[in-house]
Amino acid sequence: MSTTHRPEAGGDPRVPVTLALLILLGAFLLWRELRRPDPLYSPEEEPREVVERGELLTEEERTIAIFREVSSSVVNIAARDLQRPFSMNPVDVSSGAGSGFVWSDDGYIVTNHHLVARGDSWQVTLADYTSFPARLVGVYRDFDLAVLKIEAPASALKPIPVGSSHDLQVGQRVLAIGNPFGLDRTLTTGVISGLGRRVTTDAGAELHNVIQTDAAINPGNSGGPLLDSSGRLIGINTAIVSERFGGSGIGLAVPVQVVNEVVPFLIRAGRAAPSERRPALGLSVMSEAFSSAHGVDGAVIEEVWPGSGADLAGLRPLTKNDDGTFDMDVIVEVAGHRIRDAFDLGEALRMRAPMEKVEVKVLRGSEVVTLQVMLTELN
Repeated sequence: MSTTHRPEAGGDPRVPVTLALLILLGAFLLWRELRRPDPLYSPEEEPREVVERGELLTEEERTIAIFREVSSSVVNIAARDLQRPFSMNPVDVSSGAGSGFVWSDDGYIVTNHHLVARGDSWQVTLADYTSFPARLVGVYRDFDLAVLKIEAPASALKPIPVGSSHDLQVGQRVLAIGNPFGLDRTLTTGVISGLGRRVTTDAGAELHNVIQTDAAINPGNSGGPLLDSSGRLIGINTAIVSERFGGSGIGLAVPVQVVNEVVPFLIRAGRAAPSERRPALGLSVMSEAFSSAHGVDGAVIEEVWPGSGADLAGLRPLTKNDDGTFDMDVIVEVAGHRIRDAFDLGEALRMRAPMEKVEVKVLRGSEVVTLQVMLTELN
């Protein structure tokens, strides 16, 4: 007789144990996964060990020393009628802000004419961030130069050291300091890329013998100094040549020998700048081609104006003899400037004033005659 077996109530006791173990294993795996750190972050990360800097290069030390020495001579200039204070934020910079430098400890400041032409009154901010209202002493549009005057204590004014631009060489290292985009006293470096350049100013005048540099000169650098590797002034930054607005192109600077002649003239003459009262010897000269054809190294006087300074001093016009030869006075030097043509003559008189006497050296036959000529005002 067969017997049927039924499972006992409650089932197999091993099933709950197995299920519990599986649940615990899953919970453990989930806990371990949740504890795994994000691969982007590491809570154990510490600062890297700092590698000590080596000695500065000699060139670096010199650049640092020049900036520390000369930057206190550089000033910020802003047109006061813009109603904007000096700002170090480039977003706040207006087109009426630029640079300049201290010329003397009695408050004379040198900058560009095109900068001061943007307003009727100006504010000069020194290296210690003190600001002073400035008065216009004089401008020379043909050289894009201007002189301002502030009433500041001499102790706060550090005149810039003046160098020479007669012996500059292409490839020579230069430094420019200014306030590009209003950023306080910024240094850029480069080399002299070219010499003797010509550029036309906003006033329509041609600047000659201009220094070309690849040192970055941006808006706001105008009026600031261009320095040699000894920290001496060799030019005043005045223009940018670039396909885009900025200093990635070519920078141009008026040479210091012009600055060193024009600035004292403006301080002496005040607002009576030569651009308003143009001086002349009171004569006209022959073309350079005529001088070359006759083997003359100088400017041949063509006519002498009656009653002019040249006439009173005894300068003689060109005359032709019956045998076809010429008697001529050849100007070879004016006020210490070598004269070879009409352009040289104009350059020698640019920083002079009517009624001023200048020394003129004339080749008359085989003799050099020295005369004192009172300049005439050119109408």
